[in-house]
Amino acid sequence: MKFDTKIVRSGIEPDPTTGAIVPPIYQTATYVLPEVGRDLGFDYTRSANPTREILENNLAAIEGGKFGTCFSSGMSAVDSVLKLLKKGDHVVCSDDVYGGVSRHFNKILVNYGLTFTYVDSSNPENVKNAITSDTKLLWVETPTNPLLKVTDLDAMSQIAKDHGIFFGVDSTFATPVFLRPIEFGADIVMHSTTKYISGHNQIIGGIIITNDEGIHEKMKFVQKTIGAVPSPFDCWLTLLGVKTLHLRMKRHASNAQAVAEFLESHPQVEKITYPGLESHPQYAVAKEQMDGFSGMISFELKDGIPAGKTLMNSVKLCSLAESLG
Repeated sequence: MKFDTKIVRSGIEPDPTTGAIVPPIYQTATYVLPEVGRDLGFDYTRSANPTREILENNLAAIEGGKFGTCFSSGMSAVDSVLKLLKKGDHVVCSDDVYGGVSRHFNKILVNYGLTFTYVDSSNPENVKNAITSDTKLLWVETPTNPLLKVTDLDAMSQIAKDHGIFFGVDSTFATPVFLRPIEFGADIVMHSTTKYISGHNQIIGGIIITNDEGIHEKMKFVQKTIGAVPSPFDCWLTLLGVKTLHLRMKRHASNAQAVAEFLESHPQVEKITYPGLESHPQYAVAKEQMDGFSGMISFELKDGIPAGKTLMNSVKLCSLAESLG
């Protein structure tokens, strides 16, 4: 099945009861048991829900993984991954991760005995030098938010294997359209489905995808135990968004390329960062491991922050809002 077809069809079958072509919204908290000790595959929506299960299967297939576990936000998905660890464990993390992730690590998880080292993971030597005997997880974001650093996933996978540690990738900015970290040896892939995947700024959500059944079972246990699950309606809305993911991402990328090239030659621009420009420090890595460069750009103006504020307060088509996609 070609990738574009996989996006639209994988994990989605007509409803077995009615034949409905669109998956139903199973907006229910609980399920009636035929008899004590026997269910029909579902007993409580915190544990599992048919609409959520369809979304999990669909996104796992698109990513090239076997198992998907949906959460109520990208941050709750990240937090669930960190529940693989215990007091005293150490994490090596990209230094330009999403601010919500570093805030969670630095302000909350350190209180539970976890330690963190942040390095520029675009240089594999930095990662190697940061690993200790207590390191249990390598957490990489590529491209990063907001500076769009690109990390060589083959190199990271080898480092993780050499040290017997988990290798997780936040691939939110790339989406499975342009990057599928499992193909490069990642144990865990995380997406904030709030962003490009749902695509319409309607929902908050996240997903963990893996090929490792042991990791999957732990994620399902955390999902059920903590209960940070998306509503059936949010899952249904995300499924609708996914159907156009490949089309939207190609347009995002072509638009970003045009804007980045324009800004690169603009006299008021001090610096422009976009993985699709040959001037990007990791352009060769991005070109090798990505099928496209996605839709985010980062740039600085020669007159600094005041000029940046003036520019952003003057835009007509863009909205000043926290999200993307």
